[in-house]
Amino acid sequence: MKIYTKTGDKGKTSLYGGTRVLKNDLRIETYGTIDELNANIGLLKDQKNDAKTTTTLLKVQNELFTIGAMLATPPEKEKLKNGKKRLNIPEISEINIQFLEQEIDTIEKQLPPMTHFILPGGHQTVSFCHIARCVCRRAERLTVHLHLKEPINEIIIRYLNRLSDYLFVLARKLTIDNQAKEIPWLPNEKS
Repeated sequence: MKIYTKTGDKGKTSLYGGTRVLKNDLRIETYGTIDELNANIGLLKDQKNDAKTTTTLLKVQNELFTIGAMLATPPEKEKLKNGKKRLNIPEISEINIQFLEQEIDTIEKQLPPMTHFILPGGHQTVSFCHIARCVCRRAERLTVHLHLKEPINEIIIRYLNRLSDYLFVLARKLTIDNQAKEIPWLPNEKS
């Protein structure tokens, strides 16, 4: 497979199924942000983490590739007239969301109760996790926007919402793992 094809030199690219669109199309922007999120998850995964966290982040990266494939498939190319899937792409399911919820519940049991909003930071790994969380929220917003224009599988929105929750509690866990301190947001105190 050749890396450069020159087919995008005039600002267009192909979706799954061959439909050509401009590279600034909302669908491209949406799955491009999923790709950016995946790269940030990779950066987070490459930090010094426990084996469980690394395994979970690798699982998330694979699921984000699946979401990218789902988003790269326009609705008219998803199914044949008889209702069968046209393209053989994997899909995210309720099981993937339940896995994230179980991870959130497990991590939360290890955390002290939150008494304030928390400022991102305290340790480089924690900061990487918060960056991934913010990119995840942007991906979620773009996915919602895309869904308003063209139907997409709503499970993607739910997955991204849960993933951002997971990244938030993971950031709190990583704060403890790295012996850092949570920085509370205290709006009435002067900096």
